Amino acid sequence: MSSSVGDVFNFIIIFQGDNQAHGDLHLIGYRIFVECSLHCYLRLLPPAVSHLVQATRGKQCVFSISCRASNIMLDFAHSSWYSVYLFQYTAMITYIKLLLMAVFWGGTFVAGRSLAQTVGPFAAAFFRFAIASIFLVFLLRRTEGKLFWPAKNQIMPVIVLGLTGALLYNFFFLKGLKLVEAGRASVIIANNPIFIALLSAYFFKERLNFVKVIGIIVSVGGAVIVISRGDVYAVFQGGVGWGEMYIFCCVASWVAFSLLGKAVMDGLSPLRSVTYTAISGTLLLAGPAFWEGGFGFLEYSPSDWAKIFYLGFFGTVLGFLWYYQGIQKIGPTRAGLFINFVPISAILLAFLFLKEPVTMSLLIGTILVSSGVYLTNRPAS
Repeated sequence: MSSSVGDVFNFIIIFQGDNQAHGDLHLIGYRIFVECSLHCYLRLLPPAVSHLVQATRGKQCVFSISCRASNIMLDFAHSSWYSVYLFQYTAMITYIKLLLMAVFWGGTFVAGRSLAQTVGPFAAAFFRFAIASIFLVFLLRRTEGKLFWPAKNQIMPVIVLGLTGALLYNFFFLKGLKLVEAGRASVIIANNPIFIALLSAYFFKERLNFVKVIGIIVSVGGAVIVISRGDVYAVFQGGVGWGEMYIFCCVASWVAFSLLGKAVMDGLSPLRSVTYTAISGTLLLAGPAFWEGGFGFLEYSPSDWAKIFYLGFFGTVLGFLWYYQGIQKIGPTRAGLFINFVPISAILLAFLFLKEPVTMSLLIGTILVSSGVYLTNRPAS
């Protein structure tokens, strides 16, 4: 399409990528050469570009941009040059959110470690997911419109996901954190992607190349160093305590949740799947939580409630939301890299708030685990 009538102003944009899911362009802050003519298609442009076009009114220029999502192609005749700058606003906000997500998820180990000393694991998990469910339902209604119950063939899978991803995971998570330092627990749990990759290769026949195998070996080696506190032989001599065993069961329950979700929840959005899981987990946790503490929640301190709210809102809802927004904006590969910051943020936060020591074995193990997870998740070239 081309035009030379109406208001005349100019545009050539050098940009990277678009978001086909939402039908709009996400401009990454590169130099913009304004040099084109445009008139009635102004309303089809993203707000940042539209505003910039308005600012160039009265200039003669050429505009060239394509948007696959809405099937638009504009190409106008050449004229004069000048340049402006559009800062990397959208990308910057996305990266900040992903970094905060890693901090929030790292903080769950610190909050969980502290909360586990005063509140039972079932009760803490119940209130965590009750809070998360409220916010997730509101978010789902706002983003996807109508709420509907799972189909009949999805009810049992949703219950199983609630059992593995909410009840069992959080029981073992909090039970383990009562005995194991937050930093060490975070490094062990950081191996989740490793076991998911291994079992995906077995059950779903996903290919493991040489680099992924190296990543698995490196990551498991780092976990062994952390578990044994640098004395690797202790692992083979019964040096693994109940706390570490609970954390291992935590890993196993999350791996089961992830693999089951991949197999049975195809066709549902990630937000809807997690909302169903949170509601299912809340219902499953209600009985054990009452059996564990009765009405003991009436005696929780403000600090206890603050930690529960943190786990429910920041650790579950906001962390999840920003992670999947990051996947939509910059893709799963780059967004997934921020997962490697979770154990690092957990160790730093545990040092700051819980005064946990940062030992050499913990640092070495963290580097190895993060490197191994990166290699395992790295896409084939």
